[in-house]
Formats: sequence, C-alpha cells, structure tokens
Amino acid sequence: MKRFPLALSLLLALAASRLDAQRATPTPDTRAVAALRADAVWGPLRFLSDDLLEGRGTGARGGEIAAQYIAAQFMALGLEPAGDGGTYLRNVPIVVLNPTATLDAGAASARPLRFRDDFVAWSERADSNVTGSGEIVFVGFGISAPEWSWDDYKGVDVRGKVLLMLVNDPGLRNPDIFRGPILTYYGRWTYKLEEAARRGAQAVLIVHNDTMATYGWNTVKNSWTGDQVRLITPPTSLVWAGWIQQPLITEILRSRGLDLDRLMRDAARSDFRPVATGITLTGTVHSSLRRMTTANVLGRLPGSDPVLRDEVVMIGAHYDHLGIGQPVNGDSIMNGALDNASGVAAMLGIADAFVRSGVRPKRSIVFVSFTGEEKGLLGSTALAEQSPIPLARIAAVLNLDVANLYGPTRDLAALGADQSSLGALFARAARAEGLRVTVNHDGMLRGSFFRSDHFPFARVGVPAISFEGGNDFVGHPAGWGDSVRTDYNRNRYHQPGDELLPWYTVDGVLQQSRVLMRTALAVGNAPRQPTWNATSEFRAAGEQRVQQR
Repeated sequence: MKRFPLALSLLLALAASRLDAQRATPTPDTRAVAALRADAVWGPLRFLSDDLLEGRGTGARGGEIAAQYIAAQFMALGLEPAGDGGTYLRNVPIVVLNPTATLDAGAASARPLRFRDDFVAWSERADSNVTGSGEIVFVGFGISAPEWSWDDYKGVDVRGKVLLMLVNDPGLRNPDIFRGPILTYYGRWTYKLEEAARRGAQAVLIVHNDTMATYGWNTVKNSWTGDQVRLITPPTSLVWAGWIQQPLITEILRSRGLDLDRLMRDAARSDFRPVATGITLTGTVHSSLRRMTTANVLGRLPGSDPVLRDEVVMIGAHYDHLGIGQPVNGDSIMNGALDNASGVAAMLGIADAFVRSGVRPKRSIVFVSFTGEEKGLLGSTALAEQSPIPLARIAAVLNLDVANLYGPTRDLAALGADQSSLGALFARAARAEGLRVTVNHDGMLRGSFFRSDHFPFARVGVPAISFEGGNDFVGHPAGWGDSVRTDYNRNRYHQPGDELLPWYTVDGVLQQSRVLMRTALAVGNAPRQPTWNATSEFRAAGEQRVQQR
C-alpha cells in the first residue's frame, strides 16, 4: 500500500518532466519566425530603393537590375529555379503604347470632343492605329452577376456596339444590394471591359464622375495618357476603350431626348434593360508602339511531404515602380522605397528565415517577385493566366504590397480576409504574435483588394490575401498612423519622395513577416486547401479550379 503513492508520484514526476521538455522544445512555427533577421530585410531594402536602380521601371534598365538581383538572392539561398528553362526568370512579353485619340459623335455633339479634357481613350489592340464605330448603347453598370440575381444585358445583342456604362456597382446607390458601399470586382473597370468583350462589343466608354469613381478627372487623365503598358495577348472584339466626363455625355444624350440622370437612376434597379441611343460614335486611336520583354522572378522551396509537395503556397511582392518621372525639387527618380522595395525586402527576409531555420511545410513554397504591377498587374496577370504550376495545385497566394516601415503596431490587417478561409488562418497567426486583427474599411470601399498582385489569382479561383500594416502604433498617440499615411499619400506616393527616410524601421515589417510565415505554414501543412466563402464573388471560379484537380 505504501508503494502505490510512491509509484504515483514517480508517474506524475515523469509526466511533468515530459511536459516541461515539450514546452522547452519550440514548435516549427516558433523556430521559423525566430530565424527572421532585421539585416536580411534592411540589405535588400537599401539596395532596391537606391538611385542606382532608377526607379525600377517596367522593362527599363533599373527594373532589369532589380530582377537579376532578386534572382541572385534566390540562388544564394538555395531556392530551386522556377522560371523558364531552369532559370529564376519567367518572361512576360509586353507592348508599350502612347495614345492620342479622337471621338466623333456627329451632329449629337455641339462641339469637337477634346482628348484629355473631355475624354481619354486607348487601344485594346497591339496596333499603332485603330478605329471603331458603332451605335452607343447604355448598359447601366455593365454587370452580369448571377449570384446577385443581376443582369444589365438581359440577353440584348450588343455585338459591334459602343457600350456606355457606369463605373462601380449598384451597391453604391442602393446599400441593400451587392455589398452596399463596399466595392465588388463587378465595379472595377477591368471587369466591365472583360464582360463587354465576352459579348462582342466593339468599344466601351465609361462615364466619369468624382463620387462614383472615388477619384478625380486628373487621376483618370494622368493614368490613361502617356505610356500605356499592356500584355501581348490575342485580340478580343474590343477595338478601343475610354472614359468620358459626365457633363459632356449628358449633352450628347440630350440631343436625342435622353436624360442621363434618369438613366442612372434606372440602372440602380435590377429590372433595368439596355437603352439604344441611336447615336453613332466613332473612335480612332493613334499610338506609338514598342514591344519588349520583362520578367517575373520565381524561386521554389520544396515541401516536406512526398505527395503534397506538388502543391504550393505562393508568397509574392512586386519589384517594379515608376522609373524616372517629372522632377520634384530637382529629383526625378521614383525610388519606390515603400512601394514596393519594402514588400520585396520582407519576402526575401522570409525566404532567408525559412532556409536558415530548416522548417519546411508539407506543401512547397514558391516565392515570386512580380513585374509590371504599377502598369496594371501585368506580371501577376500573365502568371495567373499562363501558370507553369497548375492552378489547382496553388493552395493560396499571400501578397506583400507596401510593408510597414513606420514602426511596431498592436494590430494588423489583410485585404481579402473576409473572402475566404484564409481570413481565419490569418487571424490565428496574428493572435499568436499578440496582435489583434483590424479591418481597413477605407480600403474595402476603394476596392483595394482588386489593385495588387494577389488579385489576378483570386480572379481565376485561387484563395488570396494581401498583408497590410496595422494602425495602432506602439509609442505614438491615436491617429498618428493616419497622419503619416496621409502625408505619404500626398507628398511621396508615386513621387520621387518615396525614398528610404532616416527614421524608418523594419520592426513593423518583421511583425508582418512573422504573421505571414505562420499563415504560410498553416496553409502549407493543412490537409485541405483554403476555400472561398459562400458570399465571395470568386467562389464560382474557385469551384471550377477545384474540379481541375
């Protein structure tokens, strides 16, 4: 009887010893994030944002230097080449067009239409001269969304027509439909052109007003004139596309007894039908034309599972910026320190930590540095549309676009966390780092989810999120984060002032990187790939992708 308490005590002591040993042994997640080094971020950040790289323009010398540098870093880390022909580079053919255009509405317009001031237009073909003419048909928002029981086309044949449509989606005018004021992909001009092409339209003209577009005419004018970089792709039915100022198109429609304000009100109802205007519009676009090649940079860290290693978790960040632009205080180099040397530096720091820690998830990790993001997500679009990895084997895309150089925070956010099961994995990873998850409401209203390199993969059904910084900064009062971001947006964003400032720190970058690594490991080791939420507009594409397995 006396031996029993002694034996029990020994068993308890042994169990406690084992528990202590387990606690003392770090988990793979802990080992991986502990290997992150500030120097592995600072080095690439300093080099990529230096004047030597001349703003890393797409197809320019500085951009090519950046691509070769990233490839060299992948090689030094021992990542497997995942580009063309056993290299780290996957070529992306592009064409550069610099357009001027004319629009002629005949007697429907009281005066000639002025390029840049009244409208902008660009070629949808890789041709120096294109002309397209057809009847203007108002198609409301130009949306066909079965999951929202919405169809602006109602089966009307619009082949060969010039489609006039509104930007954004009906939720902006009616909060009870779509996602209310939160922009869906159906509200993006890119979707509208794609849908018009699917229906055989000849041209698209989008009505601009500041409220619906959320940006002014100067933004439109500056974005759609000058060099326009496009992927070289097979032609569609679209010949040209453009934007037109609302007051001007209002006058043109009035010449045929049509009231644009009334048409816009009608377009916010699900029973709207296309309206043929009887007005013929002819558009001609002349462009200088240059063909060239740029490249994405890809390196692979093989997974540990003999079966799941054929699937991948993609970690990406774009390396391009805007090259050399108009001088500001004598400086014309668009260094892009925040946008997006910071994201590439974080990605390289993460790759370094995985390699140094020896931690391998079951699925492989493919690190991708994208080209041409600033020119319309060109590199990521090319990779998503002609992926060397079958889409069904890409479990998720985790994107870094503008990492946090302002300092450590108590919170973190991610674009697209509301779209798929990645949101729950991201939240768990943030909690493991002692961070609370917040939501970038302004980004949701502006449709920021559709404006970086994770998005082309979401469009073809791959669950994707883009990691953002927090806003509750340690050691600073409430509102400090808003003030520094406002200053950046006004004075440095897409300007020569986006340089590496002396007060920047990588502490916030390391926070983001630790959360991203934990998320990547969760996806990489899960028995099943992430899935889209039932309410996501990408669910159908995701289901189609799964069927390809």
